[in-house]
Amino acid sequence: MAAMAEEKGPEKVGVILEGLLRKKRLREPVLRAGVVEEWEERVGEGIARVTRALTVREATLIVEVKSSAWLMELDFMKGEILRRLNEGRQEALIKRIVFVLSEQ
Repeated sequence: MAAMAEEKGPEKVGVILEGLLRKKRLREPVLRAGVVEEWEERVGEGIARVTRALTVREATLIVEVKSSAWLMELDFMKGEILRRLNEGRQEALIKRIVFVLSEQ
């Protein structure tokens, strides 16, 4: 009698997806894109009211700012904002922030 192969139970979708993202080298870009969605929660209502996270390119977050005065203020706060964005993560997803003035 041939030995029966050991059957594996079902895998969790998250585990499968994580493996696929790693294999295709998409894990970090997907995690970084999530930072845009978390912007308001991470920086707080005051900053979120005058900004809008637009996109992430490589490890750089592009943020639109409503006024030049706020742009200058936020530029001084970059270190603190980066800390908030990366807080609680195993690795720093965002390494740089670029603030751009809104065209409105």
